[in-house]
Amino acid sequence: MGLTLLTFSYLCYYTFMNMVCLDLEGVLVPEIWIAFSEAVGIPELRRTTRDEPDYDKLMNFRLDILKKNNLKLPDIQKVISRMDPLDGALDFANALREKTQLVILSDTFEQFAKPLMKKLLFPTLFCNTLKIADDGAVAGYALRQKDGKKMAIKAFKSMNMRIFAAGDSFNDLAMIREADAGCLFKAPQSIRQDCSDLSCVDTFDDLLKKITDFLN
Repeated sequence: MGLTLLTFSYLCYYTFMNMVCLDLEGVLVPEIWIAFSEAVGIPELRRTTRDEPDYDKLMNFRLDILKKNNLKLPDIQKVISRMDPLDGALDFANALREKTQLVILSDTFEQFAKPLMKKLLFPTLFCNTLKIADDGAVAGYALRQKDGKKMAIKAFKSMNMRIFAAGDSFNDLAMIREADAGCLFKAPQSIRQDCSDLSCVDTFDDLLKKITDFLN
């Protein structure tokens, strides 16, 4: 005899899945612009989202320096090709993927990310895109979405995902606060002081423990 509608209604229910959303630069890989700054000897390019909360202002500052110094996308990609994940990052990411889903939410660019994603065994990445002129000059950039990190968390939550988020910069704060739980990771002292409501850890072991506690 088939199930009655009433019986079926008791068998159907909704549940949550877990997901971890991480920033990329400063968390799993070194800061690309700092590495490029050191390679080309332009200290001004060391400025990152750890220092400047206004992303548009920061990117226009960077693009102006690139133009003035005739630096193009291949110059940046050459530096990125020599970069490796932070010590312990790959082991951490692999251990995390054994426990739950991992998504990288980053303000980096598709044209930067591919060699680094390969070295991290291709986790899912949401990021932005550079506008490149025919001669390889960086002409501008296009955001995937305004407040993309926060909006991604909101979208995942709408699909009944429980989210843990972590990052190190000003542009990570909204996603951490939007998530069900989260923390700062190796954040500079200025951000730790301004965001005393958020805990901060400094090792992959401590970050994995926080995530494991959340999952449990």
